Amino acid sequence: MIPVIDVFAGPGGLGEGFSSVISENGAKRFDIKLSIEKHRSAHQTLRLRSFFREFNLLEVPDDYYEFLRGRITLEELYDKHPREAEIANAKSWLAELGNEKLPQRIVRQRIRTALNGNDNWVLIGGPPCQAYSLAGRSRNSGNENYDPKTDVKQRLYVEYLQIIADHWPAVFIMENVKGLLSATLENQRIFHRMIEDLQEPASAIRRESRTTCHTGRRHRYGIYSLINANALVNGDLRDSVIRAENYGIPQARHRVILLGIRDDLGRVTTEALPMQTQVSASSVLSDLPAVRSGLSRTTDSIHAWIGNLRDALNKRWFAGIRRAAGEDVQDYVRTVLHELTPPEYDRGSEFLSVESSPDYAKVWFIDPMLDGVCNHSTRGHMHSDLHRYLYAACFAKVRHRTPILKDFPPDLLPDHNNVPLALDSGNFADRFRVQVENRPATTVTSHISKDGHYYIHPDPMQCRSLTVREAARLQTFPDNYLFVGPRTSQYVQVGNAVPPLLAKQIAEIVYDILNEAGMVD
Repeated sequence: MIPVIDVFAGPGGLGEGFSSVISENGAKRFDIKLSIEKHRSAHQTLRLRSFFREFNLLEVPDDYYEFLRGRITLEELYDKHPREAEIANAKSWLAELGNEKLPQRIVRQRIRTALNGNDNWVLIGGPPCQAYSLAGRSRNSGNENYDPKTDVKQRLYVEYLQIIADHWPAVFIMENVKGLLSATLENQRIFHRMIEDLQEPASAIRRESRTTCHTGRRHRYGIYSLINANALVNGDLRDSVIRAENYGIPQARHRVILLGIRDDLGRVTTEALPMQTQVSASSVLSDLPAVRSGLSRTTDSIHAWIGNLRDALNKRWFAGIRRAAGEDVQDYVRTVLHELTPPEYDRGSEFLSVESSPDYAKVWFIDPMLDGVCNHSTRGHMHSDLHRYLYAACFAKVRHRTPILKDFPPDLLPDHNNVPLALDSGNFADRFRVQVENRPATTVTSHISKDGHYYIHPDPMQCRSLTVREAARLQTFPDNYLFVGPRTSQYVQVGNAVPPLLAKQIAEIVYDILNEAGMVD
């Protein structure tokens, strides 16, 4: 197997894609030798998945599924399989790259040990770059004390460069936010600077007043597009943005993903990701069991939930639907409220013993040994937001699009100071966003951990935001991929990940490159 080092790994979306590439006889092409992640819950998720991969897919012990079902603890699982647990622990490192308390020599030694002398390996990962995103720059623009030169998140890619210059992977994959393309630092386009640095990592490290541990040849890299075969990424930034919805991912996720090839591989042919028919959100959500939202800041029960929703019929905003959206929308809201029934699984659970079968990529998502669904519990919503979710989902059912603020009855608008500005300017006017059934979902980000306003479930009968498992489905994580930690952390993990099914397609291209270069036995 080809060794892989996964840095800034999050919960392991890129790694999962690489680990899923298999040969004709079922052998794995890649082996994740080391995943590095600084957040404890994400690290626990990585370790659990590494443990899972130590078994042949047909020989995963029932103890693993017993843990997913909540019948044994994580500690009990690892105690029952100490050899695999020890290997998983060695392959999953809880560490913060770029932290001054973590000496570079320790990072070098840990990676060197994982590679065990193998020069033909792959580096994957994306430095956290919230500061590059449009939202990040908007937040920082009003901060007088903000200095981009000292923002660790602005310069973490140097840590990525350091690993390249220290260990010279044959191929690397670097993922980042689309906002990187327009971001500047010291009046220079960050993206252009990054491309130059990635082409000559040793020179870039020297410019940063750093040293490398490698005393041999210093390599150069060609930086290639994954959507334009054999295209070098230089001035044309468009070749670096992958629109995931065009490659079989049920989500409109747009990210910069770069392919780096070491110069001694010679002239190799790079393939483009094959375009695919777009996949709707409902094709991966509709089979999951219906569950209701909870009521926050008050007593929660199924009767209180139904009563709270039906109280909408007595509100002034209900009468205002006709003028704001039309009689047909008002009639549909009324019908939904009259037909509300308690869902069989109430608010869900961290494990539900149910059968599920998505319309898309069933073999990818479903593990017949699991016999259920993980991470499928709902959170609570305030009384007023519950009504907004109800209205937004009903509007989307009738109009086949998510409503913007001007589509809401005035009495249902949130009492926020910036709402009038949003109505006038159109900025953030879609703050109550429904995931429309017949099209790919909008981008799942870590913001889903804060509230559900941008991630409203399309079924108004459930009247809620997405569960962690539903977000994971949109990100194409298999159902047997458990997210460890508190629910808020689970949402963050899912939102920060690279879709594994997209990563698998990228990994297949990487394998073909290494195979053509004669680096595969």
